[in-house]
Amino acid sequence: MAKGAERLASEIPGASVRVIEAGFNQAEWEEKLTSFVASGKFDLVITSNPSMPELIHNISRSFPKQKFICLDGYLAGNPNLYTALYNQLEQGYVTGYLAGLVSISGMKGTNPDKKIGMIIGQNYPAMDKMIIPGFTQGLKAVDPAFQLDIRVLGNWYDAAKAADLSRSIYAGGADVILPICGSASQGAVKVAQETGKYLVFFDNDEFARAPQNILGCTVLHQEELAYRSLKAAVEGTLPFGKAEVVGMREGYIEFLDKNPAYIKNVPES
Repeated sequence: MAKGAERLASEIPGASVRVIEAGFNQAEWEEKLTSFVASGKFDLVITSNPSMPELIHNISRSFPKQKFICLDGYLAGNPNLYTALYNQLEQGYVTGYLAGLVSISGMKGTNPDKKIGMIIGQNYPAMDKMIIPGFTQGLKAVDPAFQLDIRVLGNWYDAAKAADLSRSIYAGGADVILPICGSASQGAVKVAQETGKYLVFFDNDEFARAPQNILGCTVLHQEELAYRSLKAAVEGTLPFGKAEVVGMREGYIEFLDKNPAYIKNVPES
């Protein structure tokens, strides 16, 4: 997201970008964002998180002239806020379908148990209503007998706990795990490497972290969405007050089927 903002700023004489990390503690986000906006230094504030639209909605009452863009969130009706939600039902489906195909492929490290694992940082609306249902639908499109073992980490940073959960999931018969748990996913990567099992990844291209174990990535093109949204805002064409859903058709979700690791490791049939 920051790269998209910086790319646009480089094209506009005199424009600048300030990047603030909100941190992992969501209880502090509203206070931090309020302080940021209260400075009055910014024409536009762009952020990204499914929890942010409600916080922005509350804050905007005190700052009626401030414009906001929130990616990966959805809230319509606030004239100072534009949101764009990724179609993560679609993203989840594609990722689940791949996980299922890998599991039944017979490749080394798989088994006939038809069990897949998922480690999530926490439950939130997009996770519960889009990602998990989409992933499950993708699995069951391969074979209705697939079972999904979901574990909740409770945070986005505890790699040691993610490693323990991964060991438990693999020991229970799963051969592929989807970790959606932030930096804690390193624990899942470590265990996959130790056990010769597999991972599929969400949002980012993670093949380089473990090219023998990470078999697929379905990515979000957040930089491009940030760039285009900010450009439209600067040009006066961004529909503030509107909430949109974007996905593969619009070019913001992509399954990376051209990566050398994917081509090398995933059987064609």
